[in-house]
Amino acid sequence: MEILTYLENTGVKTCKVLLEQFKSRDARIRDPKKLEFAGVGDRDVYNITAPFEAGGVTVIAGRVESRDSEQSELMFFVEREGRYTPLEGAPVLRLQDPFHTRIGGELVIGGVEVFPHPEDAEKLGWRTVIYKGPRLEELQPLFHGPDGMKDLRLVELADGSIGVFTRPQGAKGGRGKIGFFRLSSLDELTVESVEAAPLLPGQFTDEEWGGANEIHRLSGGLLGVLGHIACYDERGDRHYYPMAFAFDPHSGTASDIELIAIREQFLPGPAKRADLRDVVFSGGLVRLQDGRAVLYAGIGDAEAQSVQINDPFARFEFLPARKVE
Repeated sequence: MEILTYLENTGVKTCKVLLEQFKSRDARIRDPKKLEFAGVGDRDVYNITAPFEAGGVTVIAGRVESRDSEQSELMFFVEREGRYTPLEGAPVLRLQDPFHTRIGGELVIGGVEVFPHPEDAEKLGWRTVIYKGPRLEELQPLFHGPDGMKDLRLVELADGSIGVFTRPQGAKGGRGKIGFFRLSSLDELTVESVEAAPLLPGQFTDEEWGGANEIHRLSGGLLGVLGHIACYDERGDRHYYPMAFAFDPHSGTASDIELIAIREQFLPGPAKRADLRDVVFSGGLVRLQDGRAVLYAGIGDAEAQSVQINDPFARFEFLPARKVE
């Protein structure tokens, strides 16, 4: 394994270039699996999290949605005899694209809330909504992010401060770029502070977009960021790729983005629409002890799968963060 002494960022690369780089590497993708869900009728479950512990039970959160709708429910599932069924007594939230973390010993759960667009009746608006509580059954609203912002993510840093990854769109972020800032505590989290977060340089062209999906705290003080990068092709079809990079929360520097899997390495399956056939949405990563990891992802906005990959953060694990006084 390559031993690093610093984070290298060689500048913005398009999806096309990243795809070429990925195919030139020894990706060693193994063991693709479809996750089977029950207890949700004929609805799809996709854009799942990785499994996590909640109240002594291992659960997966998933986006539950009819194939012809964007109206979603965030539900929590437990595995029984190879199938995932809803966890009895767990809340059901009107959110898309769930995520989780722990801050101050409490569970933090979030997702994307959609609502009627205030200026265009034919469109939907969206924002990130976050809940917090000691248990799933005791989750309470914590924060409503800015209108128009998905992929807001929180992480507790080693010194107890809070790192916040943002993803503005529009005048500041175009189709979507990643920002970051730090807080002393969750009490300081405001819409204004989120909107003011500086963008990470060297990541996305203006024609493409991306966001953070899950944050891993590494032993040396860096953060491993699991995310996605996406683009349109000439027909208007969407292409979403799971990607990863390392980030220094002290100096604000990031390593190059690298793709970690592509659609053809997963099992064949349906898509919500024809233009979503090449969508892999990173949900979460379970890091193993042998240099491997299991990636959990939404496929085609219609189903959930997992696959074993090389751990994208292993070579960054003990690289120290460069603290700025």
